[in-house]
Formats: sequence, structure tokens, C-alpha cells
Amino acid sequence: MPQLPAALPGQLLQWYDKNRRILPWREEPSPYRTWISEVMLQQTRVEAGIAYFERFTAALPDIPSLASVEEQQLLKLWEGLGYYSRARNLKKAAIQLMQEHNGQLPADFSALCRLPGLGEYSAGAIASIAFDIRVPAVDGNVLRVAARLMNDDRNIEDTAVKKEFRQIVWEVLPQHRVGDFNQSLMELGALICLPNGRPLCESCPVRDLCQAYAAGTQLTLPTRQKKPRRRKEEKTVLLLCRPGEVQITQRPADGLLASLWEFPTLPGLHTPAEIAELLSVPTEAVTPLGPATHIFTHIEWQMQGYRVELPPEAPLWGGCISLPTAELFASYPIPSAYAAYLKTLR
Repeated sequence: MPQLPAALPGQLLQWYDKNRRILPWREEPSPYRTWISEVMLQQTRVEAGIAYFERFTAALPDIPSLASVEEQQLLKLWEGLGYYSRARNLKKAAIQLMQEHNGQLPADFSALCRLPGLGEYSAGAIASIAFDIRVPAVDGNVLRVAARLMNDDRNIEDTAVKKEFRQIVWEVLPQHRVGDFNQSLMELGALICLPNGRPLCESCPVRDLCQAYAAGTQLTLPTRQKKPRRRKEEKTVLLLCRPGEVQITQRPADGLLASLWEFPTLPGLHTPAEIAELLSVPTEAVTPLGPATHIFTHIEWQMQGYRVELPPEAPLWGGCISLPTAELFASYPIPSAYAAYLKTLR
């Protein structure tokens, strides 16, 4: 089995102490804040996540408040972050913690792994950072760093390879400051050992330990499997406006963007004339809002939006409610897929 250099923890911790980013969950640490930050950052860039984290923890500062929050408020707090199952799993886990652990996160890696929404990486991060338990936290950043340090060209998305890398990292974990070491590996990947063939080797604090740098292969690593092409879907988004109000409808309780609210959306791309005929309004009541694209993991939405001015007596679109725009912004979670059109209402 390949190995990481024994000198890695010492050199990396020394660099981390001087260069780590100042982040709210690090400056005011608690097991709860560590948990929320780790789940929030699973699919979100750190820079984008800071404001969401502060808003979320201000509204829901502890496990009891998270366990009792209404789902629509929870989704509103998560609005714009995407992957809303993460928020739902947080609440499920909080309820489980209230029932089984007196409303506290357990200082136990196996127990953390059993919480909804936590895999080995997230549980390892929480266990090591919050409780200094000696377990690794191997995410995409760490896989990339390890592949380059060892000049290992195996596919890091292969399950068996991931498992072996986790064991390799485990072998070099220090006896103390495990959480800081795990964070230093992630920090190195986020700030220096960048993805897509862009490592900043001249700034790397462990360059002398890196086999890929020595071999000149750092630009070609890590090896990943090719992703399948996304399916493209064309949609027409309608902002149906009566004086002072706009119509929205709730998505189904399961599937993509479950239970969130959206503007009425038609399959395919339609012209202003087609929209006017469909809604029995004059063409001048239909204002094009331009195209927009939103990319999900496996789907790409290619959208055309229209604002439609309706008379006060116009009936609601099927399944819609009509509400003041201020109420929409305050209380109804709208997916970021509609952000380009939502901002036209501000």
C-alpha cells in the first residue's frame, strides 16, 4: 500500500497555524456549529457558505430549535444553497439526537455515522474537529492532495481506491490536534493544491514531500472517471402578476426540489404570442425576461422567462396561490434555479 510521508502532519500543521482562513465555525467552535458547517459545505463553496451559515445558526442556534423548526422555515433558511435534502436530513438528525442523545451530538464516530445525512467523511470531520477523535476526514480535496503527494494515478472516484486512501490518511494521523490536521489537508486542497491542473506548487508548504511534483506529474493528477453528459431540458417560466402580487405553485413532495415553491413553468420554449394566446391576454401584456440556465448534477435547465401582467379579475393558474411579492421573499423558499427571474421582482 502506498504511504504518505511521516513528516506531513508536522509541516502541514505549522503552515495551517499561520495560514488558515478565518471562518465563523472555527472562531466560535462548538459541535453543533461544526456539524452545520460540514453539512452546508458538502456542496457549497466556503466563501458562499459563510453568510448562509451565519443566518442559519442565528435562526436555529442549537439542536432543540433545529428539531422543532417548521419545514418551510427550514427550507427558506436553506434557500439558494441547493441540495435541499441536506436541510431535511439536518432536521431528521436533530430529532434523532433529541430522542437518543439528550439533544447533544455524541462524541462517538460510529454513532455520528448513523445520523441522517452523515457519511464517513462528515462524521470523521465532526468527530475529529469537535471531539479530537482520531479518525480521518477524506473529502475530494484530501483525495486530490493525497494522490499528488503519492504520485498515485488510480481513479480517486473508485470506491476501493477511496477506501484505501482513507486508510492511508489514517496511518499518518497525529495523536493530538487530529481535527486541525484534517482541516489542514482540506485547507491545502482548497488554497494551494487546486483542482483542474492548477496546483500552486511554488507556494506549497509540503512541496518537498510531494512525489508528483518531483516527477512533474502534478498537472495530470488526480485521475477521475469521465462524467456522463447532462440531460438538457427546455422550460418556459411565467411570472404571472396581478397588481402587487405574483403567482407561485408548490412542487411535489418528492423528486427534484421537493416541496419548494416555483413560478408556473411550461415544458419547452414558447414565444410571447403563444403565451398571450394561452393566457388570453394581449401580446403587449407579455414581457420577455430573457434566457437563463441552471445546472443540476445530471440535468441542465435551459429557460426562457416572461412577466405577464394580468387583470385583477384573472383566475389563478392551476394549483397556484397569489401573494404580495414582499411575502414571497419573506416566507416562501424558491429554488436558485429561478434566481434570474426572482430578482426581477425586487
